[in-house]
Amino acid sequence: MKVSEVMTAPPVHVDPGVSLKEVTRWMTEHGVGSVLVVKDGELCGIVTDRDLALRGLGGGLAPDSTVDAVMSAEVVTVDADDDLRAAYRTFGRAGVRRLPVLDRGRLVGVLTIDDLFLDVFRQLADLLGPVAWSVLHEPPGPPSAGGGPHET
Repeated sequence: MKVSEVMTAPPVHVDPGVSLKEVTRWMTEHGVGSVLVVKDGELCGIVTDRDLALRGLGGGLAPDSTVDAVMSAEVVTVDADDDLRAAYRTFGRAGVRRLPVLDRGRLVGVLTIDDLFLDVFRQLADLLGPVAWSVLHEPPGPPSAGGGPHET
């Protein structure tokens, strides 16, 4: 499976000059814990709810301070065509919870740890679905005395 099949798209992004107050509103409005920072079409950082809490408003910055004051400028990315297993390895190496997804250098989405959890759950459901179905359709009690299929 490819990253593009699991990622969240389109990504929520803002300009580096957006205020902390505005980016907080965007996060709330879009129900996300991070926003990508893009200038002139190029990814230049990421700001998370943790960045806002620790380095931003929690760190004494005014609400009208700009996102570039708290964003992480070094961003680890994955490619939309990457195999999902490569993304798992990237998450493990980088120690992050979110990876911007690029397609030929253009920002197209975000892959999160939550997206990977959903993928794992889907795989488990695919694996366990037939087993659960057969268990639900077996009559209760021990197998029939004949040792063969259940008698009716």
